[in-house]
Order: sequence, then structure tokens, then C-alpha cells
Amino acid sequence: MPTSPTEVLLSWSGGKDCLMTLQRLREDASWRVVGLLTTVNQHFQRIAMHGVRRDILQAQARALGLPLVVAELEWPSSNDAYEAAFAAALTEAQARWPGLRHIAFGDLFLEDVRAYRQKQLAQLGWEGIFPLWGEDTTALAHRFVAEGHLARLCCVDTQQLHGRFAGHAFDASLLASLPGSADPCGERGEFHTLSFGGPLFDRDLPLRQGESVTRDERFRYCDFLLDD
Repeated sequence: MPTSPTEVLLSWSGGKDCLMTLQRLREDASWRVVGLLTTVNQHFQRIAMHGVRRDILQAQARALGLPLVVAELEWPSSNDAYEAAFAAALTEAQARWPGLRHIAFGDLFLEDVRAYRQKQLAQLGWEGIFPLWGEDTTALAHRFVAEGHLARLCCVDTQQLHGRFAGHAFDASLLASLPGSADPCGERGEFHTLSFGGPLFDRDLPLRQGESVTRDERFRYCDFLLDD
């Protein structure tokens, strides 16, 4: 007798790696993704780190057909505040889906990040899963493009990559032009992406590129807006 799939929440930054994680989970009959969990900066109403507007986040969730759970983070903030907001969001998720105990991440190879997540989750009675862990990032990046997923670079760490890449489409030309020092998936924080279309979306989001700004004398953010 077949067993029911295990429910899992997906940590959602809005970028390509979590989108590929969603695809991998949906291809695996042992899992059923019930929702997305995203950390949002309350002051700016944007996804933390990526700087993507909240209305785009909400449009992503609708186009992917998944409900959204938000960890509300005050600004300025601290790691303790982040952990408290994350724990509160997990509690909210469990209230919506009783018995939920798993959350998936799109991490690829950073051992310290994975260990931190596992320690935090264990304290809360949760278990993390990492469907893309250990995959070749060059192959993964090229697969993303070949399969027709759409993304743009929304943030670039100018200490690792030239700021001119901010706003660039995540496509074959980008992958060909990245310096050898950069991971093709940006796993070391070289860049962050905004996914907006492709085979997992029921429609491509109508994005319009806005202004680009540099913050903290380091991070080059490219703003995107939804066209009406």
C-alpha cells in the first residue's frame, strides 16, 4: 500500500536555487510542498538580502500556486531577532499544517550554512532537507537556463563581482561572462537572483527594471517592479 507523501515547507528567497529546489521536490513523489516561507524586512517591505519587493514575492507565490508564510523582520535587526522571527513563522506554519516538521533549503555546498540551519531547526523540533546538496553548480546553472526558467540578478556583491551585472538576465550570456572566481550559482554570495517565469510558473511575471543603487558601499541592488 503506497504511503502518503510527507508535507514539506520550502524556504523561499525568490531566486533560482529555491525554484530548482521546488522543481526537485515536485518531481519526488515522497514529498508534497505545502507552502513557501520567506523572511521579509518590515521597514522596506522587501525580501531580506535580495531586496525584492513584497508585491513581487506575493505574485511569485500566486503564480506557483503555493501559500506564503512570512517571517517578519524588523530593521535594524540582529541574528537573534532573525531566529525569533523564523521560529514564529514555523509555529504559524504548523498551525496551518498540523504535523508539519520538514523544511527544504536550496543550499548547495556551504557546510557552515547547512550546519547552522540544522542546529537551529533541531532546537525547534524541525528537520531540514537539502534536495540540491552537492550538485555540480555549473551543470545546475546551465540546466536552469536550458529548461526555460527565467531569472534576473537583483543583487551583486561588488567585492566579488562587477556591479554592472546587477539586473542582468540569468542566461547563457551571463554564464559565459562570469569570471572564473565566481560560482555559477552565486553560492558564495556573489549575486542573488529573482525568478519570474518558466515551466513552474502558471504565467511569467510582468517585470519592469527600475533603478540600481549601491548600499553599504558594497552591494549593488537592482530594483524590479510589477507592470500593471
